[in-house]
Amino acid sequence: MDSQTRTEIEAAAFRRLLEHLSERTDVQNIDLMNLAGFCRNCLSRWYSEAAAERGEQIDKEAAREIVYGMPYDDWKAQYQSEASADQQASFERNRHD
Repeated sequence: MDSQTRTEIEAAAFRRLLEHLSERTDVQNIDLMNLAGFCRNCLSRWYSEAAAERGEQIDKEAAREIVYGMPYDDWKAQYQSEASADQQASFERNRHD
């Protein structure tokens, strides 16, 4: 497989991941962190870092809007729920600083 095709496939897979996450608003970021060690905010940060490595500047809020499909504050107001004590405890046990 050539480099261009690989990049296109990876980009398509990333877009599908974003679509999936936008369909699964019931899955909270803390759930993702507890199960997979990353969340939507991590994806936003990685997106911004990848842009910077290529000389492009995408600030934190713009990257979050790309990942969340809307402004982050709107997503939080519509979909984010308070983390339970169990979720918070799991996060603290498993966090990687």
